[in-house]
Amino acid sequence: MFYLPACPHCKQIEPYFREYAAQFKDSCTFIMMNGLDSSITAMRYGVRSAPTFKFFCKGKAIKESVGLVYPSLLKAAIKELIEHGNECVLHSTPMPDEISPYE
Repeated sequence: MFYLPACPHCKQIEPYFREYAAQFKDSCTFIMMNGLDSSITAMRYGVRSAPTFKFFCKGKAIKESVGLVYPSLLKAAIKELIEHGNECVLHSTPMPDEISPYE
């Protein structure tokens, strides 16, 4: 989860994020990144708003949720990634880091 310290939506979803991190700790890795302290990483992954949830499979970003997400939807997305994790890369198309409308 990319967050900002002063972001009210980040503070609102954080307890759920921590709960799911504990609940699913044996199945996947959860990371909280402060967008101010990790601005280069945030820029690399195209994060422009907080909170932003990036879902990775085998090192590739395959899904993203931006803004305040219903906790049940966040949990469902986590479960889906865990359940179908082995297939995720096979069914995803790599995208360049930057997309230009002129190409």
